[in-house]
Amino acid sequence: MSQESLQIGVSRPPLPLDDIPTPEEVFKLPKIGVKELITAVLGPSMIALGVSIGSGEWLLGPLGFGKFGFMGLGFLVTISAILQTFYNVEAARYTLATGEVPVVGFTRTPPGLMFWVPVTLFIIYLAWIWGGWAAAAGQSLFAIFVGRTFDSKNPAELQTVRFIAIGLLFLSLGIYLFGKKISRTLEFVETFAVFFILITLIIFAIVFAPASIWMTALASIVTPAMPPKGIDATTLGSIIGYTGFASGMNFMLINYYRDHGYAMGSKIGFFSGVIGGQKQDILPSGITFRESEKNTKTWNRWFRFLVIDQWVVFFVGAMIGMFIPSILAVSLAVTPGAATPTTANMPVFVAGELGKKAAWLFPFTLVLGALILWKTQTTLLEMLIRNTTDTAIAVSPRLRAWIQGDPRKFYYIVGIVLVLFISWVIHQALPTELLQYSANMANLASIIYPLVLIYLNSKLPKPARASWWSYLVLIINVLFFGFFFVNFIFLQATGQPIVRF
Repeated sequence: MSQESLQIGVSRPPLPLDDIPTPEEVFKLPKIGVKELITAVLGPSMIALGVSIGSGEWLLGPLGFGKFGFMGLGFLVTISAILQTFYNVEAARYTLATGEVPVVGFTRTPPGLMFWVPVTLFIIYLAWIWGGWAAAAGQSLFAIFVGRTFDSKNPAELQTVRFIAIGLLFLSLGIYLFGKKISRTLEFVETFAVFFILITLIIFAIVFAPASIWMTALASIVTPAMPPKGIDATTLGSIIGYTGFASGMNFMLINYYRDHGYAMGSKIGFFSGVIGGQKQDILPSGITFRESEKNTKTWNRWFRFLVIDQWVVFFVGAMIGMFIPSILAVSLAVTPGAATPTTANMPVFVAGELGKKAAWLFPFTLVLGALILWKTQTTLLEMLIRNTTDTAIAVSPRLRAWIQGDPRKFYYIVGIVLVLFISWVIHQALPTELLQYSANMANLASIIYPLVLIYLNSKLPKPARASWWSYLVLIINVLFFGFFFVNFIFLQATGQPIVRF
């Protein structure tokens, strides 16, 4: 390490050295107590939690649990949530130490940016371009007005659902126009939505789910068992991939730690809205910290906040978010005369069954389901836009010259292009099918990016480097999620999975 910079990896500039700002300096507070921790410091994981209580928890988890039960599947969900939280912390470790978001940091890994830029963007789009969340929300809104689920074999009704979904996409884009920091706008939206959704679902589950199902679900969390007999590789892989957020794709959430101002991220910049925001530059390359006793102490404080944000907010919330809707769905599925959960009816299954118990619950639950899926689509679309924009700014001097320190010029162009493209994509398949493919693509990223993080984090200043066991957990991520992805790919390619349960 030289006196003024640290070179990490290849094909990117050295990182200048500076001191880590304290949390009090970043958030402009005299001290950070419990109140300040909740109101100012924590937040990025609320965005992650808001996305996690989405397609996996409202559609794919309940679909799997409703058809195959909790035992065996519940324990795998627990392992997935634990491994994802460790992975999140390691991805955020790099961003806190350098200010670079993961999608930019990955380009420092050999063989360099000419390889990692197209590969990473391809994997991101492969996982998130499907628009299944807006399409599924469109199903719910259609049912509110018509009083029943749409007929997938009726072209007119299917097209109406898709037009509603396209309208929701443009509404999502409109959210990003507001706020000094787009990330803070999303935090407010997700925080309100998460508390409203979880409280509502907990009440429904307490009222409608018998104690026996609660006990079985809770026992499955800590009871090791093989996956349920007969479960297919696509369904299993999608539930594992979409527990929490999205297994190997979770690095996309870490951008919000930079925008929130965590550690060295506070020196890099953030995306600002058009209304309420202002011109705000984002540095194309990061900054890291000098190794000193003062910086080590400050780093340790930031890292503790990160651990709290991930384990208290993300992990606990992800577990509640997966099991509560599933408990409710399973209790409804086993009710005499209930419909069978399928990929076609899952977006409106819970609403339909609750509507049999009380008429007002049908439209109310449809609105709730539409909110869950729309807010998920809103954040996922924003993550696509920001990761594309961050990457382009980092690697293209011509783009940096054109935007002249205002990334909003490119950010909103990317947003419009993506909305138009996704509007075409959602015409290609049923919503739940789109989400199952997307979830399995998230498992693909788990084979790649934990290994990249091992390389990057081993190059950080010594106080920021991980312990050996953190690297071991990252390798376990590769093996665990990689198995489900390979099983899924073999099923798609040959019609038979490697392992049949």
